[in-house]
Amino acid sequence: MLKGRLGLETARVPHADRHGLIWLERGELCVIDGCLHFMAGKGSLTPHVLQVPHQAVSMILLGPGSSVTHDALRLLARHGTLMAAVGQDGVRTYTAPPLLPDRSDVARRQAELWGSPRRRISVARHMYALRLGEILPHRDLDTLRGIEGSRVKAMYRLMADKYDIPWEGRHYDRDKPESSDVPNQAINHAATAVQGAAAIAVQSLAAIPQLGFIHEDSGQAFVLDIADLFRDTITLQIAFAAAKKSINGDETSIDRLVRREASTVFRKQDVIATMIDKIKLVLRTEESDGASSDSDA
Repeated sequence: MLKGRLGLETARVPHADRHGLIWLERGELCVIDGCLHFMAGKGSLTPHVLQVPHQAVSMILLGPGSSVTHDALRLLARHGTLMAAVGQDGVRTYTAPPLLPDRSDVARRQAELWGSPRRRISVARHMYALRLGEILPHRDLDTLRGIEGSRVKAMYRLMADKYDIPWEGRHYDRDKPESSDVPNQAINHAATAVQGAAAIAVQSLAAIPQLGFIHEDSGQAFVLDIADLFRDTITLQIAFAAAKKSINGDETSIDRLVRREASTVFRKQDVIATMIDKIKLVLRTEESDGASSDSDA
């Protein structure tokens, strides 16, 4: 299978070095031999195929009479190239962004908590308490992360024993994800699925994905924060259940087994609705251990 077909290349040209917009109309945007092409010629135009330098432009504008394939969307998403549909002569623009509620209270509350170092660490401590079942006395984020990391390792072992799966520890090579054993691959796929659910929950409340309380660098930091609240109860349940089926002889690929298991768990346990409730709980909470003085920051 060609890498380009799935948009798996790692190279990405910064938008500062790209050439802005490209306008295409009356044709189909598709992928041919791993590259983006526009098959023009609908209507009175002379049929022809144009290769589109998708990594060299920031945004593609699709005019009237145009369509786009699934492969093309995946390729554009992988390389960070935007796309919008435009009306005749560019008079109107039509896009399909995530549907956000017309509200700002959650975002303002999140920014208020995130902007205060004392409140930010308090929210982080509360999130760890939700995960670990106890309020830790520590106020240093690195210390909290270390404690959480050791408990996660123990949880991996407990889940492996529960599902009677051989476990050699958590291993993940970002460059070669398929080189990991089946349980580790299942965890990777399950984590992606749960992060997708968390993204929906965050967007549905118009919260700010970039303002995380535990995660910091990612543009989806708050999404990762919420997904981690469900690691023990949802992510590992999905991963080890799918891994068990694979080890027992199910020849379905592990990523498909995980997706099927995730679909079932999300539906039966109302995962996204529960995530929304957890977001509201987290952002309503200031000091989980009562009033604290500024000297505690």
